[in-house]
Amino acid sequence: MVGFNRTKVIQWATGSMGRTSMRMVLDHDEMDLVGALVYSDRKAGLDLGEIAKRPETGIKTTRSKADIMAVEADVVIHMPRITLPYEAMVPDVIALLESGKNVISTAGFHWPEAQGEAYANALKEAAIKGGATLAGVGVNPGLVAERLIMSAAAMSVDINEISLFETVDASAMTSGAFVFDLMGLGSDPAKVDIRKGPLAELYSALFSEIFYYCAHHFGSKIAKITPDHKLTLAPKDIHLIPGVIKKGSVAATEWFWTARLENGTDIVLSIIWTADTALHESDKQGHWMLKIKGRPNITMTLDISEPDPDKPPSRALTDAVCAVAINAVPDVIAAPPGLFAFAPIGLGKVKS
Repeated sequence: MVGFNRTKVIQWATGSMGRTSMRMVLDHDEMDLVGALVYSDRKAGLDLGEIAKRPETGIKTTRSKADIMAVEADVVIHMPRITLPYEAMVPDVIALLESGKNVISTAGFHWPEAQGEAYANALKEAAIKGGATLAGVGVNPGLVAERLIMSAAAMSVDINEISLFETVDASAMTSGAFVFDLMGLGSDPAKVDIRKGPLAELYSALFSEIFYYCAHHFGSKIAKITPDHKLTLAPKDIHLIPGVIKKGSVAATEWFWTARLENGTDIVLSIIWTADTALHESDKQGHWMLKIKGRPNITMTLDISEPDPDKPPSRALTDAVCAVAINAVPDVIAAPPGLFAFAPIGLGKVKS
C-alpha cells in the first residue's frame, strides 16, 4: 500500500539492469514503483511485477514517453543502454526534468560540464525550470574514480599521477548487442578500426567526465587529454554465449586516456573489455586497480563477485550499479534543483 511519505519511483528501461533496479525498488521499505517505460512491444502493457518477477502491482508498463511524463513521481531511475551519439538521450532527460521529476541516470550525466557549456546549461536550465535535480551515477564512471580514488587522495599531500585500471570479463555476458556492438568485440580490424569513429567518440565523451570531475575537485582544469587505445586480436575462435569471436577479430579493447591537468597532475584511465582474461597481464586482473603516485604512494585493488555460484558472474556488477542508483535517491531528492554529483571526502588540504 502506498504510504504518505514514501518515495514514488519510475523505472526508465527494463533490460537486465532495469529489472534488477525494479526489484530493489519493489523490495524497498520506503519506495513505491509507480511506472516503467519499456522499449519493446513485447513488454508493453505488462504488470510491473511480471517484468520484475515479483507479485502483481496493478500498474502496467508503457512504451509511451508522454504517458511516463504524466505519471506523478519523485524520481526516475534512468537506465537505457548508452547509445550513439552520446547526446542522444538529452531530450528525454530534459523532458523528465521539466516535468518536475528528479532523474538518476546510469547512462551518463556524471559531469555534464565536460561536454561543453551549452550541453550542461540546457540540462541545468531544464532542472531549475522543473524544480528537479539530475545526477549521473554508476560504478565507473560515477564511484570508483570520483568517490574512492579521490577520497583516498586525501592521504597524499603531493600528487603526481592518479591511475585507474579496469578489467571487465565479457565471457559470461548474454547480450549480443552489448558484447558485439557497445563493447566492439568480434569486429574485423581489417574492415574497421573501432579505435576511431563513433564508438571511440562515445567512450571519449562518457569517460571524459571522470577527468573533468577530478580536475574540478583538485581546483584545476584539463590541459590536454591524449588517447592511446589498443586492440587485442583473438588467437583462436572464442565461443561466447551470444556468439563466436573469430580468430583474428577483436577479442579485447583497451580504451586508454591520459589527462594532463593545468597543475601538472596526470590522470590515467585504462578500461579493458575482454572475451578472455587470459589474454592480459596478471597485474590487470580483478575489476579495478587504483594507484596514486605522490607522497605517499597509494595502491588499492577493488573487486566484486557474485555470491551465488548458480548465477552468472556479471550479476555482481549489475547489482552494484543498481545499488549505487537506489542508494542515491535520498541525496538527489534532497538536493537543490540543478546538477548533482557526490563530492569526494577529505580533499580540502590536498596539494596536487
